[in-house]
Amino acid sequence: MSSEFSSWGRFPVAYGQRNLPVAGRLAPLPDFSGAALPRGNGRSYGDSCLNAGGSLLTTRALDHFISFDPCTGVLEAEAGVTLADVISLVLPHGWFLPVTPGTRWVTLGGAIGNDVHGKNHHVAGSFGHHVRSIELLRSDGSREHLAAGTGSERLRATIGGLGLTGLITRCEIQLRRVPGPWLDTETVRFGSLDEFFALSAESASTHEYTVAWIDCLAKGSRLGRGHFIRSDHAPGDPLAPVPGGRQRLSFPATPPVSLVNRLTLRPFNTAYYWRQLALRQRRQQHYQGYFYPLDGIGNWNRMYGPRGFLQHQCVLPPSCAKDATASLLRAISASGNGSFLAVLKEFGDISSSGLLSFPRPGTTLALDFPNTGPSVFKLLSRLDDIVTEAGGTLYPAKDARMAPKLFQQGYGHALSAFESHMDPRFSSDFWRRMTE
Repeated sequence: MSSEFSSWGRFPVAYGQRNLPVAGRLAPLPDFSGAALPRGNGRSYGDSCLNAGGSLLTTRALDHFISFDPCTGVLEAEAGVTLADVISLVLPHGWFLPVTPGTRWVTLGGAIGNDVHGKNHHVAGSFGHHVRSIELLRSDGSREHLAAGTGSERLRATIGGLGLTGLITRCEIQLRRVPGPWLDTETVRFGSLDEFFALSAESASTHEYTVAWIDCLAKGSRLGRGHFIRSDHAPGDPLAPVPGGRQRLSFPATPPVSLVNRLTLRPFNTAYYWRQLALRQRRQQHYQGYFYPLDGIGNWNRMYGPRGFLQHQCVLPPSCAKDATASLLRAISASGNGSFLAVLKEFGDISSSGLLSFPRPGTTLALDFPNTGPSVFKLLSRLDDIVTEAGGTLYPAKDARMAPKLFQQGYGHALSAFESHMDPRFSSDFWRRMTE
């Protein structure tokens, strides 16, 4: 059956795709013509999850746990299991995900294929660092067991490999111990980029999780102001009510225009910055509200209207991160196209385990922009120029329009090795856009 699909960002839209469910972990790949691409729970933002004119091998039927050892925290599960499923199983036994992105609705296969990162990269690295083994089903019907610690280059290509080396059917991961579902959190309101970098350096050795929200529309001496949030897992009452644990809001339909626009952004960012009057605020926070605030809003991607949104997430080398970040923020503020989902974080010095993994030493800035047409694409091109000049790159899992030159700058050193491990019958819109 041929269908149209879009990513979670609802831009772009790919036509003529065939949706082919994978029947089970031990089943062969469904028959397909043209190129194929694995698809998990559809939470990637750009076009790395799209395959116009080809087939999407959907993995949501691969939703079974295989084994879990509550003594060691080793979990084996099929690739279509979501992070939410994992947490529900393991948290009552005192275990948690070693690394988590900003939503729990991604699959294990997707977390590996995009080598997702979280707020604790400086101490835990990315998701791929905690993968013990995977099973990879290739288009020729062969099944490969790839284990960490064996020097497997195929495993390195699959971690962060955007689903292009084959279909992950199952994986084994190492979880981390936690005392419960709570985190001790301190939020520090800061007034400039200099303050952010000072707080980040101070917190790297004292807190497991560090991240900042910034007001990307602030100018002048207020450029880069925001809230720095640092946290650690902590004991707490497991039976206490979960604040924000349920969806408080949902978008049942797509509004005719984006609710994120020039009229709403500046008042929202100003109000959000001043919502905390004290410079420092400490509280105990449930993991759902801390790690997954947007999961509390059903279909939140609809708020950007029918044309969707584009995310721009870059990483900037440490030597020029401060100046380049300031240049990015000045360009955004001057354009009038802003984002209220503006996240600033410093990666640690942990080398990524995937050939095409995005995390690397430096500073990462992630921003969501409503698709306003030519004006936002002009801004994004300007941001790309700043990233290129700084020697940085963008995150393929969240990209819908970067030029091949910028992709080559960030990943060219590994492309030859990666391409030797690609499945010859797998491809994606993103890959064709970067290489054809």
